[in-house]
Amino acid sequence: MARQPQIRPDVEPADNLGPLTMIWQAAMRYPGRLVLAVMALVITAAATLAIPAGFRLIIDRGFAEGGSPEDIGRWFRYLLMIVLVLAAGTACRFYFVSWLGERVVADIRMAVQQNLLRLSPGFFEENSPKEISSRMTADTTQIERVVGTTVSVALRNLIMVIGGVLYLLYLAPQLTLGLVIAVPVAILPIVWFGRRLRKLSRDSQDRIADVGAMTTEVLGAMKIVQGFNQEGREHARFSEGVAQTFETARWRILMRSIMTGIVIVVIFGSITLLLWRGALQVAAGTISGGTIAAFVLTGVIVAGAFGSLTEVYGDLLRGAGAASRLNELLREKPAIAPPARPQALPEPARGSLAFQNVTFRYPTRPEVAVVQDFSLAIEPGETVAIVGPSGAGKSTLFQLAERFYDPQAGSVRLDGVPLTSADPAEIRRRMALVPQEGTLFSANARDNLRYGAWDADDEAIWEAARAANAEEFLKELPQGLDTYLGEGGARLSGGQRQRVAIARAVLRDAPILLLDEATSALDAESERLVQQALDRLMENRTTLVIAHRLATIRAADRIAVMEGGRIVEIGNHAQLAGAGGLYARLASLQFDNVEPV
Repeated sequence: MARQPQIRPDVEPADNLGPLTMIWQAAMRYPGRLVLAVMALVITAAATLAIPAGFRLIIDRGFAEGGSPEDIGRWFRYLLMIVLVLAAGTACRFYFVSWLGERVVADIRMAVQQNLLRLSPGFFEENSPKEISSRMTADTTQIERVVGTTVSVALRNLIMVIGGVLYLLYLAPQLTLGLVIAVPVAILPIVWFGRRLRKLSRDSQDRIADVGAMTTEVLGAMKIVQGFNQEGREHARFSEGVAQTFETARWRILMRSIMTGIVIVVIFGSITLLLWRGALQVAAGTISGGTIAAFVLTGVIVAGAFGSLTEVYGDLLRGAGAASRLNELLREKPAIAPPARPQALPEPARGSLAFQNVTFRYPTRPEVAVVQDFSLAIEPGETVAIVGPSGAGKSTLFQLAERFYDPQAGSVRLDGVPLTSADPAEIRRRMALVPQEGTLFSANARDNLRYGAWDADDEAIWEAARAANAEEFLKELPQGLDTYLGEGGARLSGGQRQRVAIARAVLRDAPILLLDEATSALDAESERLVQQALDRLMENRTTLVIAHRLATIRAADRIAVMEGGRIVEIGNHAQLAGAGGLYARLASLQFDNVEPV
C-alpha cells in the first residue's frame, strides 16, 4: 500500500480548479435545487444592475424640467419594485445555495466515511486518524464554503461584470474606456495586499492553534506539571506563545490598515476623476445628469464585482485543494477485500485455526519479518497460549487471524478454508476479540455491550453481563444500561471496562476467542474477577491467548513460546517449565515455586 502524503489540518490551495469536479458531480445529484439556485442568482445580479438604471430614470425623467409628482412617484415605484425583486431573489439564492452547500458536504462526508470503514487497519497505522479527521472537518468546511458562498459570489459577480460593462458602453463609451483603465489600477493593490494578508492570516491562525494545543496539553497533564513544580516554566512558555500570536496579529492589522488607506485613495480618487470628467460633459450637454449618475453607480458595482472575483479565486483554489484531499480518501482501495467469488466457510462452524509456514512483514517495515515460517494448528475447543518477549510477533498473529493483513508467504486457514479465499466479514463473524484494554465508545452501557450483537435484547445483555462478572456494577449505574459511560468509557474503572469488553465477546457467541493480554493492566482483585469471566467465556470455544502473566495461562492445553517471529518451544506448562528454555527463564522470574534453571 502506498503511503499517503502527510495531512495538514489547515487547508492549502491546489494548483488548479480541476478537483472541484467532484463537488460539481455531487451537486448535480440535485438538479432541481441547482436550477432554482442559478435562477435566483441571475435574478439578483440583474436586479443589482437595474438599480443604476432606476436612478437614471428618476433623475432624467422624474426630476426633468416640469416633472410632476406623479412622474417622480412612477419612477420611484419602479426603483422600489427593483429593490423588492432583489430582496426576494437574494433570500431565495441564499436558501438554495446554502442548502446545496450543506447537502453536498453531508453527502461527501458520508461517502468518505463509508469508504474509510472498508479500509484495512493497516491504512490507519500508516495514516494518522487525527489527520484523517481533519480532512473530514476542515476540508469539508472549506467545501461547504465554496458551494454555499464562493461559487455563488463568483457567478453573481461574473454576471455583474459582464452585464455592467455592456451597460456602461451603452451609457458612455468614452467614460467606459477610462473606467476600464481605472479598475485594474484599483484592483492591483488589493490583490498585492490581499495575498500578504492571507499569508499573515494563516500565520495568525497557526499561532492561535499552537496556543490552543499548548493549553490542552498542559491542562491534560496538570498533575505532572504541578508534581514537578513546572508551573513557572509552563507560564513562560505560554506567555511566549501569546506574544508571538500578538506580534503576528499586529503585522496583519498594520498591513490591513495600509491596504484600506490605499484602496480608498485609489477607488474614490478614480471615481472622483470620472465624475469630474462626466460633469464637464454634462455641462457641455453631451450626456445627461441621470446618465452620469447611473454610470458612477454601475462603475462602483463593476469595480466591486471585479475585486470580489480576484478574492474568490483564492477561495476556489483552497476549495480545490480540500476536494483533492477528500477525493484521495474516496479513491483509496482496501488492501483486504473479499474475492470475486468467496468460498463459503463450512457450517456448522468447527473453530479450527491453522497457520502454515506463514511469513509476514508490515508494509511500513518491509525489511523486517515480524513472523517467519510460522506454523501452528489449533484444534476445535483447544486453548493455546502464545508467550514470548515484546516484539516476538504475538499480536501480529491475531491481526493475521482476523485478516487485517495477508501474509507474504504461507497461509492461514479457518475450518480448512484459506482466509484469502473467504469473505473477511464472514471470517470475523466467527471470532470474538477481548483486547488488552477494553475499548468502549462514547455511548450508553447498552450500546457498548450489544456491539458484539446489535440485535441482542436486554435479557441477553444481562445474561452476558452476569457471565462477565459485570452485572453488579452495571445495576449500580445511575440509569442502568441507559447510563452514558463517557468518552472511551471514562466513567468506569479499568477492570469494569475490561468486563464490559468480555460481555461484548459473550454476546458475540463466536466459536473462536482471541484474548490479547486481557488482564495485564489490572490490579489483583480486578484480575481475579476478569479471569473468572474469561474462564466461563473460554468454555467450549477455541481460544488463542496472548499473555505476559504466565499465571493466567498455566492451565492452557498448549503453550507456544515465540522469539524472533518463530516458535522456539511448545508444550504445556509443566513440560516447558522443566525444559530449561526461554519459558523456564520467564517462569523463574514470575513464579516463586519454580526453581531457576
